[in-house]
Amino acid sequence: MSFSVFRAPVCKAAFSGTSASRLTARTQFRKYATGPAPADSKAGFWGAIAGGVAIAGGIAYYVMNSNSDLAREAATTVKHGAQAAKAATHFTPSKDDYQKVYNKIAEVMEEAGEYDDGSYGPVFVRLAWHCSGTYDKESNTGGSNYATMRFEPESLHGGNKGLHIARDIMEGIKKDFSWISYGDLWTLGGVAAIQEMQGPKIPWRPGRIDGFQADCTPDGRLPDGAQGADHLRSIFYRMGFNDQEIVALSGAHALGRCHSDRSGFEGPWTFSPTTVTNDYYKLLFEEKWVWRKWNGPKQFADKKTGSLMMLPTDYVLTQDKSFKKYAKAYADDQDLWFKDFAKVFSRLLELGVPENQWATSEPWIMKTLEEQQK
Repeated sequence: MSFSVFRAPVCKAAFSGTSASRLTARTQFRKYATGPAPADSKAGFWGAIAGGVAIAGGIAYYVMNSNSDLAREAATTVKHGAQAAKAATHFTPSKDDYQKVYNKIAEVMEEAGEYDDGSYGPVFVRLAWHCSGTYDKESNTGGSNYATMRFEPESLHGGNKGLHIARDIMEGIKKDFSWISYGDLWTLGGVAAIQEMQGPKIPWRPGRIDGFQADCTPDGRLPDGAQGADHLRSIFYRMGFNDQEIVALSGAHALGRCHSDRSGFEGPWTFSPTTVTNDYYKLLFEEKWVWRKWNGPKQFADKKTGSLMMLPTDYVLTQDKSFKKYAKAYADDQDLWFKDFAKVFSRLLELGVPENQWATSEPWIMKTLEEQQK
């Protein structure tokens, strides 16, 4: 699975969305120099709206005509001005509100019909992964904060092929919960998918804001499945992860399958692609893997059945000395992998989000549908 800097005019991104949420964030979690108008003051509320729009209009023009660092700061002011208007409604989502979003995602997951293996869960995990895995710690850009995969050219990057399916489904959920940011929605989708597919509990908290097209990251920040150990380290070290965390995150390949019309690769990694298990690691060591004979890119197939696949970036976990010790440990102990995966996946989903944006200092544990029925 595949995990040119382009700076387009911000004004188009700012005013072409289908809802105000494309411009705004849930700013009830941000601090402002002056507070919002009283709840019973219609004039105060609409004054805030007008002020936000005026700020957005003026600064969007400035950003469109400037390439300086000040332009980016101005773009941020656009967001905050519009957010201040939204804060005037005095709606502060609670954990229960986010639980309702989680529940809707979990319900929609199982409405996949004949799509892949009958669940949207794996593609929801991939969406959460890819919207977060663009983070660069040196420049402090990318990550889940701005949900920039909504825009071209990021939506067209090779690593994101096929994710329009997940984004379109999430758009339907967004209509029911217009107050949630895309970044929070997409990452919560990954959490719901992992937990509903019998995986570990993933600590999660809200606070991401929606950005602009100008915030899009350059192509090449996601892993290329055709590469080796050096490539994996280059990609994941850039995000701030170490060898153990690289191997732990790779275990998400227990889910889903590759598609020849997306990544170029084809097939599932495990026999149970809609259930979170440590089978990915076990199969790496227990099966005999051979090069698949086909017209596509180089990938491995299990010699016994020929129905499973591994990418070069998967197989290298059994060849690289450092990677191998962690992969073997996870093959031997699913509980250990669950513990390590939950920790690092939660951290992945928070990449690129400033600490002062979080709605809560401590992440939440969302309840599964099954737990809520007890």
